[in-house]
Amino acid sequence: MPPYQDLFIFDNGFQFNATLENYFYILGDFYYYGSFLNSLFLALVSTMFCILIGFPISFYIATSEIKLRNILLILVVIPFWSSFLLRVYAWKIILQNNGFLNLLLIKLGIISEPLQLLYNQYAVVMGIVYTYLPLMILPLYGYLNKFDLNLIDASKDLGLNRIKTFFRVILPLSIPGIIAGSLLVFIPVVGEFIIPEMLGGSDRLYYGKILWEEFFVNRNWPGASALAFSGIVVLVLPIIIFQIIYSRWSQKNEI
Repeated sequence: MPPYQDLFIFDNGFQFNATLENYFYILGDFYYYGSFLNSLFLALVSTMFCILIGFPISFYIATSEIKLRNILLILVVIPFWSSFLLRVYAWKIILQNNGFLNLLLIKLGIISEPLQLLYNQYAVVMGIVYTYLPLMILPLYGYLNKFDLNLIDASKDLGLNRIKTFFRVILPLSIPGIIAGSLLVFIPVVGEFIIPEMLGGSDRLYYGKILWEEFFVNRNWPGASALAFSGIVVLVLPIIIFQIIYSRWSQKNEI
């Protein structure tokens, strides 16, 4: 297959040379759509962990005093001041067999021999959550910072405990921030290539890796273009879903 082909041909008259062959080939080969399913699952799991970790951090920052709040926000943003590759490579050093984490566990007597913490899916999720967590914290903080703390006191006066206050008061008012943060994490993680390549093993293929190989290794530009466009189409779906959720939430909570 040539690296590219002309969309229009003018030899012996005008001819439209577009074809859907590459799309059918991708859909018929598990190597391609299987890698995309792996990436979708990885993005979903990573986004859920980012929500679970980022929400309490964002709430704590939003309810802190101004001086402490500014310090915590700087700590959240500081990772962006360093190289993305250096941050990922730092995790590779920490998780390797003779890395800091294994040595610490051995020193504490928790384990007797190093654990295989690197080159597996757990390391990939850990690296992604660490890298993309600020993208979840910042939009969540933006919404929680507007939160009226008097609502919590009012819920206590009405007899609600902490759990009910969270699910009936805090969480519903935080949905826009959760949606914004989820989109900022989910979409780029689907096409993530560096972190799975550096921290993951070779037992599972991901969309970003396949796309890279098709473009730069196999030089299959038509197939890679079809794969990229298919990814864009699929990624529009979560945006629509989140938009529907937000619209229904807005209508339900409209005063």
